Amino acid sequence: MNIEQALAQSYIELTKSDSPEVDSQVLLCHVLGCASSYLHTWPDKALNQQQQQQFGSLIAQRKQGKPVAHLTGQRGFWSLDLKVTADTLIPRPDTECLVSLALEKLKPNMRIADLGTGTGAIGLSLADEDSSITVFATDASWRALEVAKYNAESNQLNNVHLWQGSWLDAIGDESLDMVVSNPPYIEAEDEHLSQGDVRFEPMTALASGLDGLDDIRDIIVQAKRCLKPASWLFIEHGYHQAQHVMSLFSAAGFVQVSSHKDYGDNDRVVMGQQPL
Repeated sequence: MNIEQALAQSYIELTKSDSPEVDSQVLLCHVLGCASSYLHTWPDKALNQQQQQQFGSLIAQRKQGKPVAHLTGQRGFWSLDLKVTADTLIPRPDTECLVSLALEKLKPNMRIADLGTGTGAIGLSLADEDSSITVFATDASWRALEVAKYNAESNQLNNVHLWQGSWLDAIGDESLDMVVSNPPYIEAEDEHLSQGDVRFEPMTALASGLDGLDDIRDIIVQAKRCLKPASWLFIEHGYHQAQHVMSLFSAAGFVQVSSHKDYGDNDRVVMGQQPL
């Protein structure tokens, strides 16, 4: 079986996937240790028996719904390649919107907290953009922090400090220049929790109370205490939660509160500034 034949067969097997061609190509590149351009350049290249068996096994697992990121153990995010495990949320392109917004407010030597860091996607991306800043990446899960630690070390980022605990509990008053977070924000009874890739992700990183806003409420209150005057808070949220989250920001006393859309044109991030 050559590359072209292997891909053609996998497309048929993954017809129920939202992106059978992309899934197949990513998995075959993982097996062959190559870039996607290789598949198009050498379609007649034959796979050996071990490669065929490994690719077939991955396609079978993907057919059962297991996320591609879990099958390959990695996911590209912003400018980084990140290790991903079942103990972390899979970084998604829409979260890059938060990184982009935060970078617009980034200044040298800032002290930034990334809450619920998971793989470290947000905090490490910011740390990689400016080596002068200090990022405090927190998570309640020790296993998630082990993944973030690996990602920080593999990307040679020495300006990131990891801490296990709840949100900003260990952070002093008025000690931060920025807080960023992609917290749990799905309603506990939402039917989507039993569909797609999220079935394989930790529930504690996904659901947050009946309205999905319990953790966001806690973060806003704690950020109000920890942020310096004129500093910024950025929170990712569900596509239908923008108005609720903006109201929470305003009620807590944040100013210049605004909502921003992701790459799919859905409301995704609310940002606000601590007043002077």
